[in-house]
Amino acid sequence: MSRPSANRRERLREILERDEPTCVWCRRDVDVDLVAATTEHVVPKLKGGPSWIENEVAACKRCNGRRGHKNLSDWADECERIGWEPDRRRLIATLELLEARIATDGGQRRARPYLTTQLRRLRKSID
Repeated sequence: MSRPSANRRERLREILERDEPTCVWCRRDVDVDLVAATTEHVVPKLKGGPSWIENEVAACKRCNGRRGHKNLSDWADECERIGWEPDRRRLIATLELLEARIATDGGQRRARPYLTTQLRRLRKSID
């Protein structure tokens, strides 16, 4: 996984290698033509989410900007209502990676309640 000091561009490259090079929300291919890839925090910084690769997925700029401060499960539901197919399994896998890193490294006290709630809601939505 990425070094703690990896910059955003390095983390994005690693995320695109780890996951599909598609937007987690609308599933458009990213980093091609006019669709730029961005890093999307699954646990937002506002909720204490770190800028670690284990807390980030790829999203297109449009979706990242439209999400704003909506939580993961609510935004995934909204994406489905407008006809997109958010990758809930990728979101769950990323949250699980973050949960494992926190268990190993500790810290991130502010992020834990949000992470636990969103994991539970996303898992329930795919059952």
